[in-house]
Amino acid sequence: MLKLERKEKGTMLFKDIVDAKRCAFFNDAVDWRDAIRKSCIPLKKTGCATADYEERIIQCVEEFGPYIVIVPGLAIPHSTKGSPGVTQTAIAFTKFEKPVSFDPADREKVAKLCFTLAAVDDEKHLENMRQLFTILSDGQILEQLSHVKSEDDLLELDKALSRMPFV
Repeated sequence: MLKLERKEKGTMLFKDIVDAKRCAFFNDAVDWRDAIRKSCIPLKKTGCATADYEERIIQCVEEFGPYIVIVPGLAIPHSTKGSPGVTQTAIAFTKFEKPVSFDPADREKVAKLCFTLAAVDDEKHLENMRQLFTILSDGQILEQLSHVKSEDDLLELDKALSRMPFV
């Protein structure tokens, strides 16, 4: 299982996402459904999920609303245990240059950053979400992520974070 956690020196494992080829960068998305499909591309390309999984995430957002937008600017597309099309636990990163609206009636339900989760069981799914919340609760990291434009930028951010002291 790919884990995003602090290493001994405080580094974030964005490098693991890049090394696993689970990141993508886009200028925009036609709408939130397109954004979800695009955020699932790294999972599909690496054999972690199929198109069935992206469609299940879309169904969940249609049913429950834009619950995947955690804070303005950040979405964590995911579904639940037993979702069709998930073959292994993984995390993918997707960056959009233009914000994507997940609810036109709520200006805070927009995202440029997506960490898409796939899990084969509830425990791993919850563990991935917990790890992401821990990492992404730092507003400075979110701000820095909003400026990455490539895998190289993500790797540079990983290096910079590894030099930062964590409290």
